[in-house]
Amino acid sequence: MSIYATLWRLKFPKHGDDFFGCEWIEVIAQGVPGHIGSPTPACGYEDGDPYGEFLPPPLLTDEEGEHDLMRAVVFVTENRLKGTVRSPQEYVNPLLVLSGEEYARISLEALHGRICDALRGGRPRLVAHLSGPGRSKLVYEDGTSRDNDVE
Repeated sequence: MSIYATLWRLKFPKHGDDFFGCEWIEVIAQGVPGHIGSPTPACGYEDGDPYGEFLPPPLLTDEEGEHDLMRAVVFVTENRLKGTVRSPQEYVNPLLVLSGEEYARISLEALHGRICDALRGGRPRLVAHLSGPGRSKLVYEDGTSRDNDVE
């Protein structure tokens, strides 16, 4: 049984930058409910939190095991594998992991930026897309550029 619940699935530019002809990839938001790993008595984790090494700290819940927030939201792509030596519930290289509180407070614009930054990895950000008849060029923040000819 998984500790995750799919919250949403959205398409993002595969390499973090949107331009004419870019590839797109599906990003999945996986929520971890507040009771997972909770130290609250009767939540089933009296022996400790088995997810503490890869998730934000657990939450105290009410007596029914409920909390207003998720414990965490983990952002992954379809090709990200779940299951490591440490835990079968841990994602291998998730794009981003937020606490439930961070997820509740973050604006859509800021979340989009953080996901795109994660997809971009160490590559520079796209700052301009120049196009003319039959030609297109992508210009990056570090001054590099590349042709992006699209038929």
